[in-house]
Amino acid sequence: MEKMLAEMDKECWQAGQLDTAYRYLGAHLTDDGVYFAVWAPAAYSASVVGPFNNWDGRQNRMQKDEFTGIWTTFVPDLDQWTLYKYELKAEKDAAPFLKTDPYAHCMELRPKTASLVYNPNEYTWSDEQWLAEREDRQSFRTPISIYEVHLPSWKRKGDNEYLTYRELAHELIPYVKETGFTHVELMPIAEYPHDPSWGYQVMGYFAPTSRLGEPKDLMYFVDECHKNGIGVIMDWVPAHFPKDEHGLQMFDGTPLYEYADPKKREQKDWGTYIFDYSKEGVRNFLLSNARYWCEKFHIDGFRVDAVASMLYLDYSKGPGEWSPNKHGDNEHLEAIQFLKDFNTVIHREFSGILTFAEESTSWPGMTTPVHHGGLGFDYKWNMGWMNDTLEYFEKSPWERAGNSNKITFPMMYNYSENFVLPLSHDEVVHMKRPLLLKGSGSKKEQFSNLRLLYTYMYGHPGKKLLFMGGEFAETSEWSEGRGLHWHLLDHKQHRGVKQLVTKLNLLYQNEPAMHQYDREADGFEWIELGEETPSVFAFLRKAEAPSNHLLFVFNFSDHEITDYSLGPFLGVQYRTIFNSNSHFYGGDNGGGHYGSMEGQYIWLSSFSALILKPEREMSGNESHL
Repeated sequence: MEKMLAEMDKECWQAGQLDTAYRYLGAHLTDDGVYFAVWAPAAYSASVVGPFNNWDGRQNRMQKDEFTGIWTTFVPDLDQWTLYKYELKAEKDAAPFLKTDPYAHCMELRPKTASLVYNPNEYTWSDEQWLAEREDRQSFRTPISIYEVHLPSWKRKGDNEYLTYRELAHELIPYVKETGFTHVELMPIAEYPHDPSWGYQVMGYFAPTSRLGEPKDLMYFVDECHKNGIGVIMDWVPAHFPKDEHGLQMFDGTPLYEYADPKKREQKDWGTYIFDYSKEGVRNFLLSNARYWCEKFHIDGFRVDAVASMLYLDYSKGPGEWSPNKHGDNEHLEAIQFLKDFNTVIHREFSGILTFAEESTSWPGMTTPVHHGGLGFDYKWNMGWMNDTLEYFEKSPWERAGNSNKITFPMMYNYSENFVLPLSHDEVVHMKRPLLLKGSGSKKEQFSNLRLLYTYMYGHPGKKLLFMGGEFAETSEWSEGRGLHWHLLDHKQHRGVKQLVTKLNLLYQNEPAMHQYDREADGFEWIELGEETPSVFAFLRKAEAPSNHLLFVFNFSDHEITDYSLGPFLGVQYRTIFNSNSHFYGGDNGGGHYGSMEGQYIWLSSFSALILKPEREMSGNESHL
């Protein structure tokens, strides 16, 4: 055990830059037993306990390395799946208390809380081709269409039991492939104690939740995703952690992982503690955790949760409830530096990796590289686009006519960052209603509006994200306590929405104009701004080859327009390649375009969209729906 700790770069540890700390801390299975190491610098004593010593802290005491504050011991003759915890004492005569291992590879199924000895190196991967191609597959000029999934509630068995990681591999992956998404984004899969937290209150940062199987089963799921050409993004939560007694809080009898300052310690919105990014052991823990998921689970990207709460010391706090930084400002300097370090490490160590910031403010340089003064994320969730778009769609048709800025304004800042357009789980919970029911009017009009919404999202510059169930027009708010309502696909209109999303994914991947110039202003041109013809918008999306440009036309009103002129495009003959009102998608087949190069017109059904392309010989895999 001394040799293992001796191999660790202690100077790097002290600098808070040891992104391989998981190789030295935690429980490590050997041929003869298990080596244990835990960071608890303020503890008076530490022991490892479990069934092997009747949970008696006097049996297997640990030795402290004074330089790092890491305690170690070796227990012979222990095997995989051995239960264990750490018994710590804050002072000589203080009562001992038990903690789970922060670096545990596996944990007991809740509500039990022990850590489990586990070897994460046993799985044999077969995704070499995917990893070799990942940098090209995930470049800025490629289509990225993300299916956001909460694995425990995507689908349930007949008795409401969870599908396992391996069962999901054989059901979810074919479904994602069929519907044309390029990536899955998994809501937090690290171990958590409370089901209604959806995984956002993490207890075991290095342990996939045991609700769905063991770690190698999750590895199998990721491997199968890669073999089917699907990237895997995971929701990652480095902003805060829960207050459960057996977890990180007051870990060694002092505020170790959290801030000691009560004005910096608590995130009251979620009843959690905030990581103290000024401590070297905390930075090592989080940087190592990100690297661990990439190295051991071949994760392709991170969606970093609640970034706004990390950037500001006064986030969701009133006067007198927060402590300013050394400059007297509200910027959370240590957290900002941590985010820069995280992006630097991940992009340096793993080719083609992507990082996404869930950030709702106008913080500059979110997707600017660190070496150019930014935070270094690849993408930022475009919360402004999402809020404006949904607010517009929830308006009645007569209100839309006076709010065209909700559609046009997002393009004013579109090139300030690299954006993802998110229609995520947050928009279909807590009385917000499912996407289908956000639109007003009759059931028919609600379906038409939903098809219009999706067409608008896929036409707009930016990568795409849709939460599970949205692709077939789920009619209920999402709940973690049950599966989606898959029986809805027995109905024509719901099947039609799924077919529409599938077709949009296909067009998105096959039409260069829909993804090639996302980051370049020359790739987009407004044609109609919803004012001269109220609630009608049109724009061009362009590609390297001029003949590959696309014309998108949207009618957000409740009346049809039979003679919308394509006057500005004399000399170009267009063909309709997509109609959101097609019977194939559950519509009534109204709409289209007619005329010759000397005079072309568009017929727009109410609440519908058309995609047109310059006339040419259509390839075999293109339809005119």
